[in-house]
Amino acid sequence: MALEVNGNEISLDNEGFLLYPEEWDMDIAHELASREQIAMSDDHWTVVNFVRVYYEERQSVPEARHALKALREKLGKEKASRKFLYSLFPYGYGQQACKIAGMRKPLKLMLDI
Repeated sequence: MALEVNGNEISLDNEGFLLYPEEWDMDIAHELASREQIAMSDDHWTVVNFVRVYYEERQSVPEARHALKALREKLGKEKASRKFLYSLFPYGYGQQACKIAGMRKPLKLMLDI
């Protein structure tokens, strides 16, 4: 499976996750979000950018609890909840936020707990 963005072919797995996270850029993120039918807001980008920074620093995908901690620090306690995270990404943090952030499909299912 592949995604064409700006004349480049980006390799995806069978569920639409990037095979090579290093190929990610904002144009790819917009296309992935469009495929997920998500209109990206500042709050969406806060989560996606957190995932990218975390991955770049640790070479692993952050679990949802780490994303919630980042939301608390950046957006306040009222937005640091699983309910809010699911309002942004209705099919799940791991399934949508991590996909839009250009991650490979997470092997751990603990992302959404």
